[in-house]
Amino acid sequence: LRLCFMDQTTQQIKMPPVSIQRVLISESVDPRCRSILQENGIEVTERQNMSKDELLAEIKNYDGLIVRSATKVTAEVVRAAGALKIIGRAGTGVDNVDVDAATKNGVIVMNTPGGNTISAAELTCALVLSLSRNVAQADMSMKAGKWDRKKFMGSELFGKVLGIVGLGRIGKEVATRMQSFGMRTIGYDPITPPDVSAAWGVEQMSLEQLWPQCDYITVHTPLMPSTTGLLNDETLAKCKKGVKVVNCARGGIIDEEALLRALESGQCGGAGLDVYVEEPPMQRALVNHPNVISCPHLGASTKEAQARCGQEIALQIVDMVKGKALVGAVNAQVLASTFSPESHLWIRLGEAMGSVLRAYTSSKQPYSKVQVTTLGERLKKSTEFLSSAVVVGLITDGSSHGANLVNALALAKETGLSGLDSAACVVEVSLCGCGYKALGSVQAGVPVLLQLDGCVFRQPVSLAGHLLFFKAESSPQLLPSVTGALAAGGVEMESFSASAASGGEQWFCVGMSSLLGDLASLRSLVKEAAQLTV
Repeated sequence: LRLCFMDQTTQQIKMPPVSIQRVLISESVDPRCRSILQENGIEVTERQNMSKDELLAEIKNYDGLIVRSATKVTAEVVRAAGALKIIGRAGTGVDNVDVDAATKNGVIVMNTPGGNTISAAELTCALVLSLSRNVAQADMSMKAGKWDRKKFMGSELFGKVLGIVGLGRIGKEVATRMQSFGMRTIGYDPITPPDVSAAWGVEQMSLEQLWPQCDYITVHTPLMPSTTGLLNDETLAKCKKGVKVVNCARGGIIDEEALLRALESGQCGGAGLDVYVEEPPMQRALVNHPNVISCPHLGASTKEAQARCGQEIALQIVDMVKGKALVGAVNAQVLASTFSPESHLWIRLGEAMGSVLRAYTSSKQPYSKVQVTTLGERLKKSTEFLSSAVVVGLITDGSSHGANLVNALALAKETGLSGLDSAACVVEVSLCGCGYKALGSVQAGVPVLLQLDGCVFRQPVSLAGHLLFFKAESSPQLLPSVTGALAAGGVEMESFSASAASGGEQWFCVGMSSLLGDLASLRSLVKEAAQLTV
C-alpha cells in the first residue's frame, strides 16, 4: 500500500495539537507553576504526599500530571489514567517515570532539562571543594569541642585533574567553574563532540584513558543500563590510589558496595554523595563512613532552581497547548515538527488516508509493508509525523481511540506493521503479495483523497464524515441502484465522487448521513465496498 502526500496551497490555520484542561500537581512546586497554568485556562489541583492507592484513584480525573522526584509514575499509574495526555517532570531526568509505558499509552513525557543545571553544578563544585579540605569532617569535630588541625590536612585543587563523565549542561558548568581553581578538566561523553567540549576546556578521551589520570571524578549521566555501576570494583581499581569521587547525578551510577570497599581499602580517598540507589538509604555504612560527605538529594534544592523548574514546566505545557512549540519532550520528538500553521491539516490527511486504506483492506490484513512518501519541498521535514499519522489511521478502528502520534510507531511494531520508510513521504501497504495505493493532499484547508489504487477521482474526495467507498463496473444503473440501497437502509447520500476512468472497474466514493447498518445490500451491485467515519 502506498500513500503519497502532495504539497499544494493550503489555508493557514492554527489549532492546538493537545488539549489539556485539568492538571494534578502531586508534589511541592513553585507557586508560579499553578498560577501560570490557571492564567491560561487550565484547572489545577495540588495534592501532595499521596499514597500509591490515592494516586491510582485520583489520576483518572486529569489529563495532565506534574511531578518532581518523589512521585513514582509507574505503568500501573499510567494505565489507571485513562485521560492522561502529559506527564511533566519539574526537573532534569525522568527516572521516576515509566517512559515506555507512557509512550505505549500515547502520553507525552516532558522535563525541564535546564531548570536545575546551575544548582546541580554548584553543589558538585561544593562537594569537590569540601572533599579537598575535609570541611564537613572538620566542622563536626569542632562541634564536638575538638581542635584537630593536623587530622584534617587537605590538598589544593590547583594543578589537579578532574575527570567529568557526562559532558552535557551540568558537566559543562562544572568544568568551567573548576577550571577557575586551576584544575585540568578531562572527560568522556558518547554524544558531545570532542571539538565542542574542547571549546570549553575539556579534553575528551575514552574511559580507559580517563580513569588512571584523575585525582577527582564526578559523574553527570542519566541512569541507564550502560551507566549503572559505571564506577565499580574494576574501574575504581584502575584509578589513582586515593581518588575522590562525587555523584550529584543519579544513584546507581556508582556501585555503592564497590565504593565502600574502595573507601575501606584506601583506593578511594573520599566521596561526596547527593544521590543513592535507595532514597532515603536504609543501609547506612556508606553514609556513615568518615570519608564520605552525604547530602539528602539537594542537587535541585535551591529557591532559584525550584522557581525555574516550576515555571518552565508550566510554560512548556502552555506553549504546547497553544500550539506554539514543544520543548522538553523525551518521548514525543515526532510532535516537535507539528507546530506550524498547516501541519495539523496534513496530520488530519495522514490519519484519514490511513483510515481509508484500513477500511479498504480490512479483509486482507495484516499489512506486510507500509511506505510513506511526500511530494513537494515543504513536506521534506514532515515525513516522521505523517508516517505516524498514517499509522494512527491504519491501526485505529471505530471503537479504539488509543493510537496517537506519540505511540503510533510503537503500536505499529506490536501489530506487525513494518517497512515504514522515513526517507520519503508515500505510504505503501503490501498484503499477500499485492500492493495498494492512495494519493492525498490538503486543498483549501481540507484533507482530500485524489487517488485510490490507481483510480483518479474526478472531484477530490473530502476526507470528513461518513464515507462509503465501493469498486464496480461503471454503468448508468449503478448510481440509482446504490442510492436505492442506501435509502432502504435509512441512509441519505450527501456527496458522490467517481474516478475518471471511462470503462471497466473503478472506485467511487459516497458521502453519507450515517453508516449503513450492513453492507450486504450492496454485494449484488459492487465488487468491493468499505465504509468508515473520518
